[in-house]
Amino acid sequence: MVDLSRFDSLISLASFFSTDAKCKAVLRESRWGNEVACPVCGSTHVYERKDGRFSCADCNHTFSVTSGTIFENTKINLRKWFMAMYLISSHKKGISSLQLSRDIKVTQKTAWFMLQKIRSLYNQSVPELSGDVECDETYIGGKETNKHEWKKTAGTQGRSTKTKTGVFGLVERSTGSVVAKTIRDSKSSTLIHLIKDYVKEGSRIYTDEYIGYHSLKDSEDYSHFSVNHKMKEFVSGEKNHTNTIEGFWGQLKRMIMGVYHFVSAKYLQRYVDEAVFRYNTRALEEGERFQLMFSRSIGVFSYHDVRFAA
Repeated sequence: MVDLSRFDSLISLASFFSTDAKCKAVLRESRWGNEVACPVCGSTHVYERKDGRFSCADCNHTFSVTSGTIFENTKINLRKWFMAMYLISSHKKGISSLQLSRDIKVTQKTAWFMLQKIRSLYNQSVPELSGDVECDETYIGGKETNKHEWKKTAGTQGRSTKTKTGVFGLVERSTGSVVAKTIRDSKSSTLIHLIKDYVKEGSRIYTDEYIGYHSLKDSEDYSHFSVNHKMKEFVSGEKNHTNTIEGFWGQLKRMIMGVYHFVSAKYLQRYVDEAVFRYNTRALEEGERFQLMFSRSIGVFSYHDVRFAA
C-alpha cells in the first residue's frame, strides 16, 4: 500500500503519479487490495476485461476502478485530479478556479467543476462537541458601502439576511474542532436547534449578548455564559469570551475575500466546509491531509453527494 502522506510537495506527488495507469493502480490497491470486489453485489468473482474494466461473474455488472468515486465517468486525466486535490488541501486559503486552470492546464470552467466535486469530500463529520463550546454567527456577502445609492438595499445592517447569508459556528476549545453551517435566519429556535444537534448536554456555552441565546440561561441542558460586545466587553474572567470562533471567522473571510472574492449563497456551504476541513486538520502536514482526502475520494459516492445544489 502506497503511503500517500509522504508527499511533501506537488513535485514529489507528480513524480510518483507519472502516468494515468499508475494513478489507476493506486486507486485499485487502495479500494480493494489484492481482490477486486463488485460495487453492486460485493462478489469477488470478478474478471478483468481487455479494455481495463471489470465484470462481475455473479451479477454481470460491469464497472471500472473509478466507479462509485468522485472520478467516475471523468474525461480528465487522473494525474490532474490528484494534483488538484493536493493543491486545494495544501494552500492555506484554498485555490481559485482561475489559478487551478493555469496550474494543471484545463479550462476555468473545468477547474471550477473539479473544485466543486473535491469540496464534496469536506463533509463535516465531527464528533459531538463538549466541555467549553463557543457559539457565534457571521454574515457573508451583501457589502453595501461602495454601491451607488440607488443600488443599495435598505435595512441590511446587523443580522439582516436580505443581501447576506448567515453562518452559525461552534468550536470546542479543548480540541479546537469547529462546526459551521449556513442558516436562513438567526432566530432563537434556529440557533438553539443547531446547538442541541452538535453540543453534548451538560456542556458550557459561551456566546455574545445576542437575544437569540437568552433562552439558554434557563436551560437545564447547558450552562450559559456571555460577553457584551456592544459595551466593548470581549473577555470576562479567564474563560468567558468568543475569541476562538471569531478567529475562525477571520480565516473564513480571508479565504473568501482574498482568494474567491465572491461566493454565491447557493454554494456557500461548500466553501464553509472547505474552511472547516482546513481548520480542523491544521495540525496535519500537507501529505497527511492529502491522504485523508484521497481516502474519502474512494468512498461510495452518489449523484446526490456531488450534485451542485445548495
